[in-house]
Amino acid sequence: MRRPDGMLTHELDPQDHGPQDACGVFGVWAPGEEVAKLTYFGLFALQHRGQESAGMAVSNGRQLMVFKDMGLVSQVFDESTLGSLKGHLAVGHTRYSTTGASVWSNAQPTFRSTRRGSMALCHNGNLTNSTRLEQLLSERTDAPVPHKENMDSTNDTSLVTALLATYDEPLEEAALEVLPKLEGAFSLTFCDEETLYAARDPQGIRPLVLGRLSHGWVVASETCALDIVGASFVREVEPGELVMIDENGLRSRTFAEPEPKGCIFEYVYLARPDTQISGRRVHEVRVEIGRRLAREHPADADMVMPVPESGTPAALGYAEESGIPFGQGLVKNAYVGRTFIQPSQTIRQLGIRLKLNPLRHVIEGRRLVVVDDSIVRGNTQRQLIRMLREAGAAEVHVRISSPPVQWPCFYGIDFASRAELIAPGLSVDEIRRSIGADTLGYVGIDGLTEASGIPETNLCRACFDGRYPVATPEHFVQEES
Repeated sequence: MRRPDGMLTHELDPQDHGPQDACGVFGVWAPGEEVAKLTYFGLFALQHRGQESAGMAVSNGRQLMVFKDMGLVSQVFDESTLGSLKGHLAVGHTRYSTTGASVWSNAQPTFRSTRRGSMALCHNGNLTNSTRLEQLLSERTDAPVPHKENMDSTNDTSLVTALLATYDEPLEEAALEVLPKLEGAFSLTFCDEETLYAARDPQGIRPLVLGRLSHGWVVASETCALDIVGASFVREVEPGELVMIDENGLRSRTFAEPEPKGCIFEYVYLARPDTQISGRRVHEVRVEIGRRLAREHPADADMVMPVPESGTPAALGYAEESGIPFGQGLVKNAYVGRTFIQPSQTIRQLGIRLKLNPLRHVIEGRRLVVVDDSIVRGNTQRQLIRMLREAGAAEVHVRISSPPVQWPCFYGIDFASRAELIAPGLSVDEIRRSIGADTLGYVGIDGLTEASGIPETNLCRACFDGRYPVATPEHFVQEES
């Protein structure tokens, strides 16, 4: 568990945070446009992918300026700050920490001076070979293996930036040398004074898309960020591809053979429902997951209700398939996010009520099907079911739009450790009793895969089946053996 920072987060219960998104990255090359404001709004659209810090780097062709801080995008930037960041290209980042503490020094973009100028880099994902990269950096700098305490930040992104800065070649050639040496998940946006770069790991675990402005280009983690800045979707950045954009236009080079293994949890929870992945809207996929969930785990009930917001599309699909009426039984406080007010113990004990409040007149006396996206430790569902029963629910049938989370993720999702997950140690019926539900059903992994429309061979499902497409860190192998 992370050290307490005196802030109430959207997690509400620090003992039971849900699956946390990795990060969101954005980049824009658009001479004549206010690229800082475009980046601000792009990051605003990607806020769901990280709420701890935000930052951007803007270049005017001669100088690269970086501004970053802790907090939400709207807390970090204001009109005067954005007005001072003038240029023709920018990269931006919104962060949730998976590697490195949640402190200012780990906010991104990371920045380095190079022999040819300077560079700034943003990373979505998580690298699994940081130890080897540290050794490589030591070899290239003829210095001892760097301790993270002595570097400008303690996350794996700083290693990539430091490695790129050791090359005398132009940044494009340096990237073609460094990128094949990275293992794990990485979707990157980075830049020097003149060129915008984007790269995606050979497995394409984390999303990255390319969009077109009338006078420029945009790259972003999700298509929803293209929509908000008025860019038209062109295509996804391919696994193993490096894209360069400058005054000569767009060009592309392949640095590794593609072996697609897109993260299936993007469909379950991570991506915004209005985002498009592999030609399909995430909302459409989630509704289909709900239909399959209804067929696999029917219930005799009076109302289907979601745990907002991530459970809503699947609940719609469940209601449509089952014929049970859909209803909103919970009201969500849309403004529960990062705040700088420490709640009192009394308020903290209210737990989930800070975020959700039941509509008693809708719930009372009814048999409910409650649809949620996942169960991690089970504390949140336990509180929710207790709250629904106190509001008068006659029965509570829980339906989950993903299979049981059995394994940790090393590619950018901050799940609990395997020892903390509820699913590995208990059967479904034992989990049901633990959370206090009348019945419990998870969608099957095959049903989830079919709903995505992606072949199983092109998906990473490791959090559900334990089959990791990229080597895991050594300490995990030792722990699990």
